[in-house]
Amino acid sequence: MSIALEHVNYIYSPGTAYEKRALNDISLEIGQGQFVGIIGHTGSGKSTLIQHLNGLMKATSGDILYDGQSIYAEGYDMRKLRSQVGLVFQYPEHQLFEVDVISDVCFGPKNQGLSEEESEKNAREALELVGFPEKYYKQSPFELSGGQKRRVAIAGVLAMKPKVLILDEPTAGLDPAGRDEILDLVERMHRERGITVILVSHSMEDVAKYVERIIVMNHGSVMLDGAPKEVFRHYKELEAVGLAAPQVGILKRIVVIDVGEGPVVMVNPVILETSGEQTGDEGCLSIPGKAGQVTRPNYVKVHAFDENMEEYEIEGTELMARAMCHEIDHLDGHLYVEKVEGQLHDVTYEEEE
Repeated sequence: MSIALEHVNYIYSPGTAYEKRALNDISLEIGQGQFVGIIGHTGSGKSTLIQHLNGLMKATSGDILYDGQSIYAEGYDMRKLRSQVGLVFQYPEHQLFEVDVISDVCFGPKNQGLSEEESEKNAREALELVGFPEKYYKQSPFELSGGQKRRVAIAGVLAMKPKVLILDEPTAGLDPAGRDEILDLVERMHRERGITVILVSHSMEDVAKYVERIIVMNHGSVMLDGAPKEVFRHYKELEAVGLAAPQVGILKRIVVIDVGEGPVVMVNPVILETSGEQTGDEGCLSIPGKAGQVTRPNYVKVHAFDENMEEYEIEGTELMARAMCHEIDHLDGHLYVEKVEGQLHDVTYEEEE
């Protein structure tokens, strides 16, 4: 299963004074089982884009293929498409309308033509999947908390057993705890059921934490498309369109080393190559007044980013090589004492006059 867009354009109110191009020559493919984030500022076209994916909006030009078949082909079963590509709108709790929770979640399966018994079975499975307590199944959805309503609304889409789940700003209006609960839930569904998830958000932090691929929209066009690590390297371009790259995505691991020739800043350093050996005394401020014999490479090559997030490689020998290995170990949660040969011994340092 995949969804492919081929040169899709969409124009609001064409031929009038209010004409506006919302999508501009969009070509992309979302494969089975992917967890994709679509981000962009207000008016970037992200919500318009996702409403094309299950046929709620029809492209002005271009084509959309679901599982290799054009959804605009004559006689195409649009109703079946919408049951397989589920869309959870922003503030989905506004769509709740039944007298109790179980009835609301049953609505979708019944609309698919399932029996009362099959619909309730699917509804119960969906509510269990989203972690909604059974004791509230017969309660009015309007008496629930914001987070609970959001779970019920998501369950209403899952009860139709879609192969693709699209969520438009699923955490809008929730407090931090509620936001984390919903996103953790979505991530678990993706992991356990292998369902394709398309998450629309303006929160770079949310997207960076959960998705494996990011599509950045700007003025109706795809500005960037790739893995989070690749996309966040373009932090200057992101900031220029009002999308600040998240700290978790960039400044996660920082090392500053100074062995007498001025400080060297390394962001997200990775050791590429080592050779040789050197053994000598090594200490650390984490265990003051102590040192021990540690064997390190005599040559180290490291890939990193500088303070301007520009990529570079740096080589070091002897003391510099030792310092780089020591500090990168620290980032990975390993202290030098784990490598000490023998016992630690006391050391004293002469104070500068």
